[in-house]
Amino acid sequence: MRSVIYRERSGDGEQVDCTPADGGCQAVLSRLAVLEEDEFGWIHLDDPQQHELEELAEYLGLHPLAVEDAIQAHQRPKRERYGDVLAVALKTLLYIEDGSEVETGEVMVFLGPRFALTVRHGPVDPTVEAARRLRAEPGMPRFGPVAVLHAVLDVVVDSYNDAAARVRADLTDLERCVFSSVRDDVTEEIYSLKREVVEFRDAIRPLVPVVRELVTGLDGWPKGVLPYFRDVADHTHRADTEVRSLDELLNSVLDAHLARVGTWQNDDMRRISAWAAILAIPTMVAGVYGMNFSHMPELEWTYGYPLAMAAMAVSAALLYRAFRRNGWL
Repeated sequence: MRSVIYRERSGDGEQVDCTPADGGCQAVLSRLAVLEEDEFGWIHLDDPQQHELEELAEYLGLHPLAVEDAIQAHQRPKRERYGDVLAVALKTLLYIEDGSEVETGEVMVFLGPRFALTVRHGPVDPTVEAARRLRAEPGMPRFGPVAVLHAVLDVVVDSYNDAAARVRADLTDLERCVFSSVRDDVTEEIYSLKREVVEFRDAIRPLVPVVRELVTGLDGWPKGVLPYFRDVADHTHRADTEVRSLDELLNSVLDAHLARVGTWQNDDMRRISAWAAILAIPTMVAGVYGMNFSHMPELEWTYGYPLAMAAMAVSAALLYRAFRRNGWL
């Protein structure tokens, strides 16, 4: 557990660390109980135990459904209002380039009149960078707990754009493989990247309407914070557009690769058919003379055998030349 108290003075935020050394939450609750008029607290939990979150929820007045969502950590991006507490669920992404894999996590942000609570599940913790950005912009805490939501949301959306750029680079490499002269079957790689893009899309697409609602502002929000959310909405729209483009481009790349695989198979079938035709005439001649009839032409002639072999060789050579000219060999 980490906790910070932000104090607003002349528009600047002064943070006071009040994280308990034993990791419990009693010290945090005690500090929240004596908040001054210009203060609000930010509490952060990493993969919390149910009893730990329930203890905080009881003090902060969180709805039981909100606590359940925060513990289960299998929510789509959404916004819910429970009385005077706003709950926003976000999906976090970690793109691993070595395996072209997307690992997803979740962060829940709860905003009350005097507090912000973030609950994180998964490999990515956006709250560390969010806290750094709040420290870098001392004027942001004057907006109250909503400044925490903006900072976390801004970090998450920036990670989406960064992941989209990495997926684009991997897709460009796949395109080079598909259209290269080397016969490499990259169907599995394309499908694997397609699956990760779908997971990426499922994380960002439900977030677009959530951010659109936040841009208009909610009851009690300071008007000065709305331009910051408009900036986040623009980044979200850009990431969503990029993911849609990647999804469609992957479909095209897969279709192109399957078409090339079909072309390779057709080339192989033409070569096989050409060689079968070349061998058909010698096979037919040898088959006729292999029937061992007593009365067959040229059986008693001295040059009958060389003539038959020459006829087979000439016919095979003529067919080979014809297929080479037509591009079958």
